[in-house]
Amino acid sequence: MLRNLLALRQISQRTLSTTARRQVQNKVPEKQKMFQEDNGIPVHLKGGAGDALLYRFTMALTVLGTGYVLFELVSAALPKKK
Repeated sequence: MLRNLLALRQISQRTLSTTARRQVQNKVPEKQKMFQEDNGIPVHLKGGAGDALLYRFTMALTVLGTGYVLFELVSAALPKKK
């Protein structure tokens, strides 16, 4: 029983130790090169297809929202007659 507790203590210390961290590659220089490259693409679209999709979705939502607001303003300004 004591041997099991000591083994558990040793495993927990090894798991929580800060010296056993995985090495993570720094990708910042690669991203900096990509975004600083002068290729005529706007910076908000340089991230690839995901950025283009997000941009189009945002623009569509903006246009639809503006249209809806204008519709509501017109319907509030010109109420229906009874």
